Amino acid sequence: MTLIRLNKYLSDCGISSRRKSEEFILQGRVYINNKLASDLSAKVDPATDVVLLDGEKIFQKRQIYILLNKPKGVITTTNDEKDRITVVDLIKSKDKIFPVGRLDYNTTGVLILTNDGEFSNFLTHPANKIPREYEVKLDRPLEESDKEKLCKGVYINGVKGKFIKIELQDKKNWKLVNVMAIEGRNHFVKNMFGALGYTVVALNRKSFAGIQADIPIGAYRVLSKDEIAGVIKTYGK
Repeated sequence: MTLIRLNKYLSDCGISSRRKSEEFILQGRVYINNKLASDLSAKVDPATDVVLLDGEKIFQKRQIYILLNKPKGVITTTNDEKDRITVVDLIKSKDKIFPVGRLDYNTTGVLILTNDGEFSNFLTHPANKIPREYEVKLDRPLEESDKEKLCKGVYINGVKGKFIKIELQDKKNWKLVNVMAIEGRNHFVKNMFGALGYTVVALNRKSFAGIQADIPIGAYRVLSKDEIAGVIKTYGK
């Protein structure tokens, strides 16, 4: 008999992160063998116990990790009320998966999709400082003084943010830059440049957690267990 904590079981099933799963438990939405699970320390045996969330049986699923090189004009969500194409629509999978974080409608590049809530939380939690690299096209040349300011930090909605690194793609064209960040606030790159009066004309996420877009735009592939293990080993505490 192998017992695991209930919040981990829910996470392994792709329901949500462990932290969010604990909220479901405290809200009285989870039952084990028809008994209300109100104790956060509760454990289950996946082989014999029946776990219900909102009255529906939860099944442990195989964990899936997919790298998508996101194209323009696609919504980073699992469904869209305006019936626009979503990143999930681009992937042929019978398993329920969700995107890790977000890329804007017209932003391209590395996007990871999974059914592993714990891994998703690991990648997006600010404390883990997961690096994101972007290729940026600006509406005007970046000034050297502004480059320094962006690395020292500027304020976005009252909260300071900064780029870890800024490099020129072409020494003759200061409109094209590469930046590295370790936070994933919504529209972070665009807002950072916007704080100094620049407009981001085009944005491509070159890498996320060291995983690069080694496939064509619009294509996807399954990430190997070694790649996932490498991310956890590199950025885990």
